[in-house]
Amino acid sequence: MAVLYYLQARLAQRLAELRRPEESDRGDGPVPTAIIIAGLAVLGVAVLIWATGLVQEYMDTQVPDMPGAPGVGDGA
Repeated sequence: MAVLYYLQARLAQRLAELRRPEESDRGDGPVPTAIIIAGLAVLGVAVLIWATGLVQEYMDTQVPDMPGAPGVGDGA
């Protein structure tokens, strides 16, 4: 458990160092912009795959037979 406390304290200290003006480069935060962009791209692909799955599921459903509908069973 002491190791977890040490890691948490060390991480908090490092993030505080990165937020200091003399340590930052061009005002960047502790997470590089490239990592944020890559994460957003992965999230976008995941949402696209999810939406495609929903649409495919909807398109695969069949319309139930409706008795008495025009054109059904009247030989037309």
